[in-house]
Amino acid sequence: MDHENYTVVTEFVLLGLSQNHEVQMILFLFFLLFYMIILPGNILIILTIRGDSQLGSPMYFFVANLAFLDICYSSVTPPKMLADFFSHQKTISYSACMAQLFFLHFLGAAEAFLLMVMAYDRYVAICKPLHYNRLVNRGICCVLVGATWGGGFIHGITLFGLSIHLPLCGPNILDNFFCDVHQLVKLACANTYIVELLMFLNNGVVIIMCFILLLISYTVLLLKLWTQSSKAKNKVASTCVSHIIVVSVMCGPAIYIYGLPFQAVPKEKVVAVFHTVIFPLTNPMIYTLRNKEIKDSMWKLVSKYIF
Repeated sequence: MDHENYTVVTEFVLLGLSQNHEVQMILFLFFLLFYMIILPGNILIILTIRGDSQLGSPMYFFVANLAFLDICYSSVTPPKMLADFFSHQKTISYSACMAQLFFLHFLGAAEAFLLMVMAYDRYVAICKPLHYNRLVNRGICCVLVGATWGGGFIHGITLFGLSIHLPLCGPNILDNFFCDVHQLVKLACANTYIVELLMFLNNGVVIIMCFILLLISYTVLLLKLWTQSSKAKNKVASTCVSHIIVVSVMCGPAIYIYGLPFQAVPKEKVVAVFHTVIFPLTNPMIYTLRNKEIKDSMWKLVSKYIF
């Protein structure tokens, strides 16, 4: 598309979560308190897993990577959102908007692919336990994690490339607290059917397929558990339940936002808060709260440096 015929948009105005000053201050205190509690918790999970040799299995390696990914993902939009609570005019430059969009989808896709890798890890552990050390060794784990980052990068750069070619004629108000493809498409002054279709195929279809594959894999695993002993069944079932909860809270809001092409999404800002701020930071905590080994190791680490 030829940009020379259109007004150059250098910045966007973000309407944010609320225009009411009192509500903004309440939201600021809530999100700040949430970050002060949960963010250090995720960092503690990473330090615990890296520092305890007994937590050297692939499952914990993936949980540590999930915690790191979630810290990165939840650092894309919330800092700007918190700062904007004190700004009368909430603006973001065009380049910062594009960067925010890229990293949001890059890290979000990488996390979705990592959840699929974690499902593969549980599948091998339950269905092929005798081959586990060969099929899920440290080298293969590193390759799989690298592939999730690579897949996320391809996903993010594709949406970035589609977004920067949108013709913007002047309107620059985004009804959200961050930049995303849906809002930018609404500002375009040309027929965006093809672009929206490509975005849906790269965004909505990908997350829906990941969700379906993950549900199928964990359904198969839970059915497989019925053939095992009661003790093993309870332990592995607890792990699978944690995975299913994380998959649901990760994919559910994403499907709601990106799974409906060519139409506005009701309550998008509310769902986006949970998708980009709340759920990413709580995902690793879900694993640890249901895992006795990590909880015991975390308590030892905290006791060592505090008491």
